[in-house]
Amino acid sequence: MQHHITQKGPLLNPNGLLREPGWASSLISDYDRKMIKAPKSRIKEWDYYAVLNDCYGIAFTIADNGYMGFISVTLFDFEAANEITKTIMTPFPLGKFKMPATTETGDVKFLKKGFSLIFKNGKNERDISVKIDNFHRGLALSADIKLKKDPDHKSMVIATPFKKAGRFYYNQKTNNMRAKGEIFFGSRALNMEDIPSFGVLDWGRGVWTYDNTWYWGSASGELDGELFGFNIGYGFGDTSAATENMLFYKGDIHKLKDVSFNIPDNSFMDPWTFSSSDGRFEMDFMPVLDRHSNANLLLIKSDQHQVFGYFSGKAVLDDGTVLKLDKFFGFAEKVYNRW
Repeated sequence: MQHHITQKGPLLNPNGLLREPGWASSLISDYDRKMIKAPKSRIKEWDYYAVLNDCYGIAFTIADNGYMGFISVTLFDFEAANEITKTIMTPFPLGKFKMPATTETGDVKFLKKGFSLIFKNGKNERDISVKIDNFHRGLALSADIKLKKDPDHKSMVIATPFKKAGRFYYNQKTNNMRAKGEIFFGSRALNMEDIPSFGVLDWGRGVWTYDNTWYWGSASGELDGELFGFNIGYGFGDTSAATENMLFYKGDIHKLKDVSFNIPDNSFMDPWTFSSSDGRFEMDFMPVLDRHSNANLLLIKSDQHQVFGYFSGKAVLDDGTVLKLDKFFGFAEKVYNRW
């Protein structure tokens, strides 16, 4: 039985523990950083956007991980199976980034000489602007992208405890945001409207355990002329109260049970499969690009495989309607962190 949170209230109780673990379709529980009892160095808050079509895309991260700030921009060329990433890390932000307590209001920005990244919040619209003087080999990168979601479009929200007391993850994934705008890299210009492009927002707030592995998959697009997408994953804590697995179709949500990522042993670029305990998400996955990074700083380690490619198979709605997917573009990842 998956617990559906339906009543508003604070996310944490006076002891800094999750008041009500479970899932919702909006940020119904109120996040308040001041109610966290863990040290500031353990609090992690991030906004991550990926704006994609199956030819090219761009991703942005602004994260306050307590002892370390992490700001990153990645440009994807899926036709050439190539990606370029520029990252800045800053010591001990400890809340100085002032990450908003909700996705409904509040801007996020990082400004440094030669590097600016700004997320402006218009509630149902996001304006993402970036300017990096030296993105790669002396070439500049700039972009101004608008993401728009329908006002009644629902999202995936989950409040998940870890087994260690005081550790939790509060997360919203907003799929199917229509994208428009342009990316300029050197002499190259990419228009996000030349090919229908969609954005996903991964908004995360919480206190994590030191050593963990997560799995996340996401896709957004159109299926037979209707908006369709999904969010799948696990490893973000104790999901006994609810999973984060969900289908999005025509602006509504369809809740799934457990989904398994069947990753090949030999290579992340070999075909994957996905299967669900309720038989409602059965997919083959053909990779086209593995964005792999492996940073090992002794006490801190991050080994990430974010793999982009095509999903083919079936997804079953709550009423039993079977949706057939044939080369539906998205991504799936396995991330190990010691942080």
